[in-house]
Amino acid sequence: MITQLNPPLPLMTPKGPALAHFLIDYGAETHLMWVCFLDDNGQCWTVPNPEVRMAPNWSLQRRYRVAPPAAVAALKAAPAAALQV
Repeated sequence: MITQLNPPLPLMTPKGPALAHFLIDYGAETHLMWVCFLDDNGQCWTVPNPEVRMAPNWSLQRRYRVAPPAAVAALKAAPAAALQV
């Protein structure tokens, strides 16, 4: 089943901020799929549900979460090779 979102929803995707225009539901054994158009270049991508997040909205108290300063300092101090998995 495909559902058109009216109005489109602003989402954060692995490829950057986007507007979701459609939602595809293939059934119980699959993730919901969001059909998104990227803000940067207008590309259309279908993104599985676990990989999207609602865009921040200051008025609705939905803000970016910031890492604690100690965690940021530790990441900057660590060599790049130590960060590879």
